[in-house]
Amino acid sequence: MKTHRVVTTGLLVSMGLILHFVESMIPMSSIVPGAKLGLANIVSLVGLVLFGFQGGFQILLLRILIGSLMAGTFMTVSFYLSLSGGIFSFLAMFLAYTHLKNKFSLIGISVIGAIFHNLGQVITAYFVISNPGIFYYLPYLVLMAIPTGIGVGLASYFTVNYLPETFLRGSNYGS
Repeated sequence: MKTHRVVTTGLLVSMGLILHFVESMIPMSSIVPGAKLGLANIVSLVGLVLFGFQGGFQILLLRILIGSLMAGTFMTVSFYLSLSGGIFSFLAMFLAYTHLKNKFSLIGISVIGAIFHNLGQVITAYFVISNPGIFYYLPYLVLMAIPTGIGVGLASYFTVNYLPETFLRGSNYGS
């Protein structure tokens, strides 16, 4: 079972990296500057469902670390924005998944994660630029987070629901 988990983690991190680089080719800045679809968050949510907090968080950190090393943004402002947004998002999704699973589907949990991702990034940006005016940008990011969170949630929902039952055995999905 440990080999299965290591291989699955590696596959999810790899898929997250591919989604990250594909997403970087999609020009979203014309709609809301700095906004992204968040496609790589699909693997974070799937990892949370399959492996719980520890495994999902490991996937998130590896995806951000390796992605920033490959893109040449490690230890830059972009890296810290991605890291803070990812951590805020993952913690919010974890809390919603464990405590509000009966009230929210994976789609709702994904929207919560998208909103908190933007919140984490804006808070980090505030500490970088020391200008409270950055918080005026948050409502626009939240408006973009709702449809992108729905898309990520749908992809995560269908991914998890189409995995074979033997694959989900031992995960905390549906419990």
